[in-house]
Amino acid sequence: RHIRVAPYKAGPDFLDPMWHQRLCGRDSYNLDTRMIGADASRQLLQQHTADADLAIIEGAMGLFDGRSGVGGEGSSADLANVLDEPVLLVVHAKGMSGSIVPLVEGFVARAQAMQVEFAGIIANHVGSANHARILRELLATEGSPPLVAWMDKNAPRLPERHLGLQMPSEQPLPDFSDCFHVENSDFFTAQPEKHAEKATNHHIASAYLAGKTVAVARDAAFCFIYPANIDWLQAQGATVRFFSPLAAEMVPADADALWLPGGYPELHLQTLRDSDSLAAIAAAIEAGMPALAECGGMMVLGQTIDDVPMAGVLPCRFAMQDRLTALGYREAASGVRGHEFHHSKRAFTTEAQRHKEDAFSVSRGDAGMRYNNLRASYIHWYFPSQPEEVASWFQN
Repeated sequence: RHIRVAPYKAGPDFLDPMWHQRLCGRDSYNLDTRMIGADASRQLLQQHTADADLAIIEGAMGLFDGRSGVGGEGSSADLANVLDEPVLLVVHAKGMSGSIVPLVEGFVARAQAMQVEFAGIIANHVGSANHARILRELLATEGSPPLVAWMDKNAPRLPERHLGLQMPSEQPLPDFSDCFHVENSDFFTAQPEKHAEKATNHHIASAYLAGKTVAVARDAAFCFIYPANIDWLQAQGATVRFFSPLAAEMVPADADALWLPGGYPELHLQTLRDSDSLAAIAAAIEAGMPALAECGGMMVLGQTIDDVPMAGVLPCRFAMQDRLTALGYREAASGVRGHEFHHSKRAFTTEAQRHKEDAFSVSRGDAGMRYNNLRASYIHWYFPSQPEEVASWFQN
């Protein structure tokens, strides 16, 4: 229908927004009430929907799952409340008929208590068109939110691995055209005036990094990057230079600072081992260049990952595990907020453990390690959450 969709993702996530970007042809920004905050989420929604017809925010987990409680901080319900946006509830409807009504009624009642309204229901794993008709009529008869769309039980699935979906660059997009059915094609309509009404003062850049060039590793091994972090670096006056360690690209010669984001280095161990880029990164850190390494970015600075030699800057080894070893929101004493989510474990040498200097002061999560002007930990940080502190990481 030629509707320009501005995509967003509720909560900390890197992989789902990659799919949004592929489908919509524009960056997908993360919004939430914990790591990003209500005011910043409103600003991002208004700013990046200005040239679109419709904004769609993909939720995280269940509607009421957040940092704690039912519908508390960080949940999709809390985000819908502070943004004053309606919810499309996706219901797993396999083998279900009348039971959909009390299930939806429970969600509606809890949501209305939070001043959150439902725009409609999307039924997933629906057995047939007749099954969809039954669900639609039951919801209508009982005065529940309407069925606006449904997905066939035989719909293709997006492939997954540890940490979430595989990246869209790894396989073609499945064809959902014959299995996703929209009940009312006029339901998805533009509401640009709504976002215009919510205009608030945008953060005025402090230019903490004016004149600085920040080298950012970016490729299939270093791909967990919030678009807002790149925007923030540029808003602070920094010039951002991307380079690919997988392609054996060197740290840009004019770089004043270095950022190694997380990603999937464990999927590219042999290529990384043979890349001259790791030696260049190690040399820059040894020379005292300010550097930030997050999760996978930290792992490549260790001695080994699964016994494959890496950069050797940090006195530790990393090993992949079959299950999550850490998950959750994190916050430094300085006020910088972030998220930790990984399947690997880190082992220090005994001597290194005794003399390790923490990179961050955190009450929960990985304090990481400091070496020269390098700060490295498992935490993925959200830069705009505390501009002055984050800027200092790239200055000394």
